[in-house]
Amino acid sequence: MKAIRVHEFGGPEVMRLEETPDPEPGPRQVLVRVGAAGVNPVDTYIRSGAYATRPPLPYTPGQDAAGTIEAVGAEVTWVRPGDRVYTAGSVSGVYAELALCEEGQVHPLPGNVSLAQGAGVNVPYATAYRALFSRAHALPGETVLVHGASGGVGTAAVQIAAAHGMTVIGTGGSEEGRKLVLEQGARHVLDHHAPDYLQQLMEWTQGRGVDVILEMLANVNLGKDLTAVAKGGRVVVIGSRGTVEINPRDAMARDAAILGMVLFNGSERELAGIHAALGAGLANGSLRPIVGQEFSLAEAPRAHEAVMAAGARGKIVLTP
Repeated sequence: MKAIRVHEFGGPEVMRLEETPDPEPGPRQVLVRVGAAGVNPVDTYIRSGAYATRPPLPYTPGQDAAGTIEAVGAEVTWVRPGDRVYTAGSVSGVYAELALCEEGQVHPLPGNVSLAQGAGVNVPYATAYRALFSRAHALPGETVLVHGASGGVGTAAVQIAAAHGMTVIGTGGSEEGRKLVLEQGARHVLDHHAPDYLQQLMEWTQGRGVDVILEMLANVNLGKDLTAVAKGGRVVVIGSRGTVEINPRDAMARDAAILGMVLFNGSERELAGIHAALGAGLANGSLRPIVGQEFSLAEAPRAHEAVMAAGARGKIVLTP
């Protein structure tokens, strides 16, 4: 099979398309023929060597994909060859034509969801779901600000929050991105490049602020977020690219909480529950992954540059 291989940590150019042996599933493993592989910012951190844990070299990047079951191990009974699935993790990496997974790493993909959309489910939607409910304990009727709402996690968060009866405000850096945010169910959208956008937010909430903020770029926004939350508000830090200085008094005055979140900290039981909920949302159409750009497998270096560029719109996927 063809697969992207990384032999040394570094820039996007270290990813190379190579021929590798086809994996063979063990007793409780499955082999997935990849129709599309999702590209996430965390993939770039791992590839660069900047992530907390490093895989042994050489390795194939990626954890999110969608495709069909190619083969199953002798003890696997709940899926069979030909079934459509999306992956939430992989033994061998998914930037490849075939991906080896533990049986618990694959989940049914409803027929109304394309393979490209399926590749955008795991990290974006599970992250958004865990941030909203496991960390912020968001409730129907509350107001949620999704800071950076036009990317993969952002669009997922808007859809999930709106489907659960929350009032959603999103921000986007481009007119196209803000239009996308409104289309996903946001009640109001703001340009986070505008100098007065937080003033607009406070006016729209009659000076109260918002109950929950999902923050994708904390090193830029966290200090400002603490001036925009309501009393008892929660800021969930999903992404950050550096350090930031805040005024603790802004949190004190509002009894506000700053909550860190990494998807991979979720327990096996918690993640199983998240994927059960996501499967239901995909099946009934309330969750609709947005595919922003598609690249061929050989264009993985370009995809890694695109996923870190400003103005993200939906999910970036590789199509083997």
